[in-house]
Amino acid sequence: MCVLGLQFRSCATDLCNWTGSGFAAAVDSRIVLQVQLRCTEGSVRWIYPGQALRVVLEPNLSTARRTTVCIKPSPSLRGASVFIERAGQLELLVTEGGRPEQQVFCFRADGPHRPAIYLQSSPQSVGSWSRRTMGFRYELLSNRSVGHTGLQASCQPCNNTQLLMAVCNSDFVVRGYINNVSHDAVRRTSLVEVSAERVYWQRSGLFEQRASGSSPPVRPWRGHIHTLMQCHVKPGDGEFLFTGSEHFGEAWLGCAPRYKDFLSVYRTAWAARQNSCDFPLD
Repeated sequence: MCVLGLQFRSCATDLCNWTGSGFAAAVDSRIVLQVQLRCTEGSVRWIYPGQALRVVLEPNLSTARRTTVCIKPSPSLRGASVFIERAGQLELLVTEGGRPEQQVFCFRADGPHRPAIYLQSSPQSVGSWSRRTMGFRYELLSNRSVGHTGLQASCQPCNNTQLLMAVCNSDFVVRGYINNVSHDAVRRTSLVEVSAERVYWQRSGLFEQRASGSSPPVRPWRGHIHTLMQCHVKPGDGEFLFTGSEHFGEAWLGCAPRYKDFLSVYRTAWAARQNSCDFPLD
């Protein structure tokens, strides 16, 4: 059982990321290190982890409120338990001895209190301190961005309304073909290799242009998109419009209609002035 209200020691940070030592716990086991981070994404790296670490997320937001927190534990997080703190109470998120590195964990954070993550390290005997490191990456998201995490995961095709919203709000919108699909049986995910004719937009550089060996050289866009294995994505003919979200440096699939089907939906909506945004048509 974990108890809040022990002796807290605040730590300085660079606002988004924190790296620190738990050596203080070797002197006083009651010490709980407290870190405050003010970004919507970043990382925590705890070297020589002591008894406990409390991470408070309070980003400086000038846009819409982010109401979901997702964390991706590092492979070295074994030997620790992770809790969510809600109104002074701790709820277990990751158990000690599990395989947290295979998962992304998300929780709602839309209450009156700032979201906090509480790490409790397994105790080490006197003289057994070694250079252990544990940590995690975090993101604060709007609820519509967490589809692949298990909160809203679905393999159902998008309806017309969802599709029209996806081309306006997704982190990436790409037109192209499926080259190959590989599977990760441990994570229960599939990795879709995409050759893109056009990248309409992307939040970061997950899709890159690579020169071909032809003459003159062609520079097609290439990238990879993750999805759930249960969606049974397969290589096939046809041109698709891929949309989705980016999480922890990975692209995750959202709506992915055939391009010709999207054109029909968009043109009908545009004629009726029901399109959510203007989309460039070739």
